[in-house]
Amino acid sequence: MEIALWVVAGPLAAIMLVAGVVKAVQPREKLLSSGIIWVEDFSDNAVRLIGIAELLGAIGLALPAMLDIAPILVPIAATCLALLMAGAIVVHLRRGEQSAIRIPLALLVAAAFVSSGRFGS
Repeated sequence: MEIALWVVAGPLAAIMLVAGVVKAVQPREKLLSSGIIWVEDFSDNAVRLIGIAELLGAIGLALPAMLDIAPILVPIAATCLALLMAGAIVVHLRRGEQSAIRIPLALLVAAAFVSSGRFGS
């Protein structure tokens, strides 16, 4: 089970790290022009905050487990990422973008798996 948790947590952390950095540092207009159209529903600061939350979630998913410092932060970070992805699904559904929920749904399932596996150990 430990290997499966790492196999899921590693890519999840990497994806969330990249997504978080992109949203945290790029202006909203550039995100819009690159096809991330949901940002038009949010202010610049809200998009930046979402990016920072994803970035912190990625760090919290990997660093405590790798350094064996405060390992309780791993399932907490995974739970927070799952909630963030649930919010992303709601935004896409509200916008009528049903096909866009596949990636956040997959990330939600991965985060929930890591959360339940780490809280259980």
